[in-house]
Amino acid sequence: MPKISNRGLAMPESPIRKLVPYAEKAKSKGVEVIHLNIGQPDIKTPEVALDRIKNIDLKVVEYSHSAGFESYRKGLANYYSEISKGITFEDIMVTTGGSEALAFGFSTCMNPGDEIIIPEPFYANYNGFAMAAGVKVQPIYSDIKSGFALPPIEEFEKKINKNTKGILICNPGNPTGYLYSQEELNQLKEIVAKYDLYLFADEVYREFCYDGKQHYSILNLEGIENNVIVVDSVSKRYSMCGARIGALISRNKEFMKTALKFGQARLSPPTFGQIASEAALETPDSYFEEVNKEYIERRDLLIDGLNSIDGVYCPKPGGAFYAVAELPVEDSDHFCQWILEDFELNGQTVMMAPASGFYATEGKGKNQVRLAYVLEKEKLKNAVDCLKAALKKYNEK
Repeated sequence: MPKISNRGLAMPESPIRKLVPYAEKAKSKGVEVIHLNIGQPDIKTPEVALDRIKNIDLKVVEYSHSAGFESYRKGLANYYSEISKGITFEDIMVTTGGSEALAFGFSTCMNPGDEIIIPEPFYANYNGFAMAAGVKVQPIYSDIKSGFALPPIEEFEKKINKNTKGILICNPGNPTGYLYSQEELNQLKEIVAKYDLYLFADEVYREFCYDGKQHYSILNLEGIENNVIVVDSVSKRYSMCGARIGALISRNKEFMKTALKFGQARLSPPTFGQIASEAALETPDSYFEEVNKEYIERRDLLIDGLNSIDGVYCPKPGGAFYAVAELPVEDSDHFCQWILEDFELNGQTVMMAPASGFYATEGKGKNQVRLAYVLEKEKLKNAVDCLKAALKKYNEK
């Protein structure tokens, strides 16, 4: 039998999905699994997008331009211009999800062997995108006790060497829900300018900011316009994960021209997804007001519930719909498997993502889990009750 490539063997497994077989086995025994492991919201997709799909009148499902339909990019330009003045449709490339946007961005900016600094814990698939591009991730530790605030800028400087080409942040963060302040982003601007690095920001959760806090986009950082690259997606904004439509946004003309060559190689982003996403731009503000209100209620129920359990600590997220909690266990990978295999309360159990998979540093996050508060409040309450009882039983072993 031919050998699998070293790259394939080294590709990390998803901490979000690796426990699926255990969840499926639990379901086969009649146990209801409360899924807090994955960011798949139960929020309804905007009717305006669904209606556009239902009423498509096409004779041929054609390729679009490799950068995406011009009408959609112009619609996106209007959207981004409200965030940062002067963005044009030529500063935007539509991609097959935010994943492809980041993969194209890495391949456009970096050579094999180059390095990118990412505060950890971070979205686990960043590791996969970097590996596929031959890029080495240099993690920089952010502490749960600070709520996962930006690490001191001096720590970034310690990581910079001749191979360093960029910094990547997620704002608000997945898996932490941390929302970076304008002051923190200005600190990053200084070091990006000093070393002439690329600054990537995954801003897919920008609509979901709480407690009166506002999202500040890196597109507004003056003086480093050609260093800034934004990755975006409709998946979470409009609860349209299956549309698989994202975007790259940058004022750097050379970057956009080069990224388009990768887009041409894959021909075009999905036609139906673009049609739905263009329609979604007409979503009324009331939709986001209602969704934010619901997420705040879910967040407060889950976080307060977690912190009421002996030995559990969970900082309150400022955005997105994720939280990282510290549990009174030594190995959350083992615990997350055990709770699916060997525990139920009132016919229910909980599926979580072990946080170790969101760290690049070996041994970090071993007593932490990521939870996504994307389910109705009754299920979140049941999940807290189940977790409380499970921890008690687990620690009695």
